[in-house]
Amino acid sequence: MANRTGALEAPAAAAERRSASLWGDAFRRLLRNRLAVLGGLFVLLFIFVAIFGSFIAPYDYREQDLAAVVAAGGPVGPWVGPHILGTDNLGRDLLSRIMDGARISMIVALVVQAVVLFIGVPVGAAAAWFGGRLDTLLMRFTDIVYAFPDLLFIILLSTALRETVFGRALDGLLVVFVAIGLTAWVGMARLVRGQLLSLKETEFVEAARAIGVSDFKIVTRHLLPNASGPMIVAVTLGIPGAILAEATLAFIGLGAQEPRASWGKLVFDGQAFLRSEPHLVLFPALAVAIALISFTFLGDGLRDALDPKLKGKQ
Repeated sequence: MANRTGALEAPAAAAERRSASLWGDAFRRLLRNRLAVLGGLFVLLFIFVAIFGSFIAPYDYREQDLAAVVAAGGPVGPWVGPHILGTDNLGRDLLSRIMDGARISMIVALVVQAVVLFIGVPVGAAAAWFGGRLDTLLMRFTDIVYAFPDLLFIILLSTALRETVFGRALDGLLVVFVAIGLTAWVGMARLVRGQLLSLKETEFVEAARAIGVSDFKIVTRHLLPNASGPMIVAVTLGIPGAILAEATLAFIGLGAQEPRASWGKLVFDGQAFLRSEPHLVLFPALAVAIALISFTFLGDGLRDALDPKLKGKQ
C-alpha cells in the first residue's frame, strides 16, 4: 500500500517541482535583465510612496504656505527655504503634491487593470472555449470597441458623468477607472482567446474532459493558469497606458478634482508659470516619464523572462 501511495504522490510532487522550477527560472532570467530590475525598483518606490506618502510627505498636499508665496512674490522656487521642490502659486508644497499624485496614478493603474481582467478574461475565455456563433459575436463586439477612439470615448464618458454622483465619487476618480477600463479590455480579451485556443486541444484538456471535469473548472483550473504568463506581461505593459490616460484627462481638466494633485493637473497648473518657474512643470512631468519608463522596462523584462523560447538562450 505504501508503494502504491508513493507512486500516486510522485507525479504530483514532480509536477509541483517543475512548476516551481519554471517560475524560478523566469525570476532568475528577470534578475539578469538590468533594465527590468531598475524599472522594478522604481515601481516598488512608487508603490511605497503611494501607500506611505501621507506619512512621509513633508507637508499635507492641501496645506498652504501663503507667507512664503507673498515673500517670494509668487511660487517659491526649488531648494528655497523648507520646500525642497518649491511650491505652487497657492503655496502648496510641490513635493507633497507629487507624492499625492503618485498615489492617484498607482490607484488608477491597478484598478484599471482589475477592470481589464474582470471584463477581458471572461470575454476571451468564453469566445475561445465555446467557439461558433458566440465566438463570432464576442469578437465582433470586441472589434467595434477596439475601433472606437479610446481617448474620445474616455472624454465623452467623463464629461457626461462629471457632475453626477457617480462622477464626483472618490474625488472624480471612479469615473476615470470605469472610462479607461471600458476601453482597455479589448487587448486582454484577444490575448486570452488566442492563448486558450492554442491550449484547448492539448492532451491534458482531453484527459480532463474524459474524466468528466466541468467546462468551468477546465477553463479556470487548467487553461487560465497555463496562460498566466502572457496575461501578467499584458497587465504590466497596460499600466503605463492607464497612467498616461489619467494624466491626459487631468491635463484637460477632467479626472481627479481639486484639491487632489494628479500629475497631469500639476503640469496643467504649472504651464502658466513655465517661463518664470519651470520646476512646476518639470518635476511632475519627470514623475510621469519615470513611471511610464519603469513599467515599460519591467513589462519587457517579464515578457522575456516568461517566454519559454528564450529559456535556452539566457
